Amino acid sequence: MYLEIVSPEATLFSGEVISVVVPGVNGDFEMLNNHAPTVSLLKDGFVKISGNIELDEEVQHKFTKGEKGSTLLKINSGTIEMKDNKIIVLAD
Repeated sequence: MYLEIVSPEATLFSGEVISVVVPGVNGDFEMLNNHAPTVSLLKDGFVKISGNIELDEEVQHKFTKGEKGSTLLKINSGTIEMKDNKIIVLAD
């Protein structure tokens, strides 16, 4: 599954991942390969990415390591769209 995370300043990440957990306004939810199409608002929290993640040097400082090898990105708000095994996160 392909993930793209975009902020107002730059594209923070784009690449293949195993799973993504996001802070939806009604609670956290996880998306795996072949997830149903989804559009949702995001609230303050962490985007948790699982997979072999390689980050560009310019954006590494925005991410932290989570448990079990996951990668975390702190967001204030945003939106997410999942369709055809592609996830786009517009993060603020």
